[in-house]
Amino acid sequence: MSDIQQWESLLAAFASLFNAPSFVIFTRIASAWALCPGRRTITRMYTLAELHRTKAHDAYHRFIREADWHARHLWKIIAELMITALYETGVICMDLDDTTFHKSGRKIVCASWWRDAVRSTGTKVVHCFGLNVIVLTLRVNPPWGGEPLGLPINLRIHLKGGATLLVLAEEMIRETVFWFPGRYFEVCGDGFFASLMGKGFPAEVQLTSRMRRDAAVYEMPPKKRPYTRGAPRKKGKRLPTPEAMAPRIGKKQWEKKTMVLRGKEKERLVYSRKVLWYKVNPKSAVLLVTCRDPAGKEPDDFFCTTDADQSAQHVVESYAGRWSIEDTFKNTKQSLGAQTPQSWKKCGPERIAHLAFLLYSLVWLWYLQTQGTKRTWKIVPWYPQKQTASFMDALASLRKTLWRQRIITTTGKTSVPSNILTALIDVVAAAA
Repeated sequence: MSDIQQWESLLAAFASLFNAPSFVIFTRIASAWALCPGRRTITRMYTLAELHRTKAHDAYHRFIREADWHARHLWKIIAELMITALYETGVICMDLDDTTFHKSGRKIVCASWWRDAVRSTGTKVVHCFGLNVIVLTLRVNPPWGGEPLGLPINLRIHLKGGATLLVLAEEMIRETVFWFPGRYFEVCGDGFFASLMGKGFPAEVQLTSRMRRDAAVYEMPPKKRPYTRGAPRKKGKRLPTPEAMAPRIGKKQWEKKTMVLRGKEKERLVYSRKVLWYKVNPKSAVLLVTCRDPAGKEPDDFFCTTDADQSAQHVVESYAGRWSIEDTFKNTKQSLGAQTPQSWKKCGPERIAHLAFLLYSLVWLWYLQTQGTKRTWKIVPWYPQKQTASFMDALASLRKTLWRQRIITTTGKTSVPSNILTALIDVVAAAA
């Protein structure tokens, strides 16, 4: 199967979710979004999607704003495609976080004022206007090594006065687990999502998060002795907070491990013990993991997981891999221009967010299936040591494939010399 056929095959997997006219627009706008240089407004994408103007630009606005299709159904398809291709066996690793799509304008549906996590500090809170999006990503270790990739497989829009972020996160996790019965999942989220540990997920789901430095932790409650009065104890002896516990750990209790953190090997000291974080998960123990930099340059980190039998090294490495979702947010906003399409009414703003993250997953999935470990970028003098592909490399590779197909279809295979055609495609594929 050629590269262009592979792209068309990925898009064809969504055909059952649309009627015939809508599916044509969906396939054209997906390719046009990838090809579009500059701001990804709907009208700019329209000029690339409709070379012969067979459909009016209003049809594209209606497709985004009010056509009869449901964004949530898209995620089941892409999740099945990616897990079939990238996670045929083993534990499925996922990451969870929220971000804000910045918008401007007074009458944008779903938009509100939110805390800006990037510009806010511990002493100063900065607010921004836009859509609050919570995303669940599939963590994929690419064949070239290095930092993992975070490929979105589910998404919700957080509305003021609606379901909370924690409720939406729980809903997404349960929905994704339902799609893949019999599979095991490991979900990582930052400290905000730690309280999900007490939501009673099935045994197939293990949660890993950061623990508060001042968390109230306890020993497990002792077993009730027979023939004694009163109800069984719910918690055991109160322990020091993780931050107060760390200085009391003896030198012989620390384990020195060489672990892979975000694609790089680093040495860390780790210590773990089972505790009861009663406020978060009163019914079962969690594994508290303390991680220390041997050089003493970084402060101690404290993590926890519902898998109380897991190794401390795995917990630290797993949480470090959560950073891939931050790269997903950056690339989707900056490289795909996800915040720029101007659709303000009805389902428009919400669907733009869904389509942007869906396209991010499709581009990476296409690249992994067609390019693998091939070097698709040129070595430049200012970055001679580049060994791993970035999202812009994947996007540029898809652009080359799409432009080649368009130019050859338009001009014929022999109209343009191959060396000129290659140079032309390289130029237009690099436009952004």
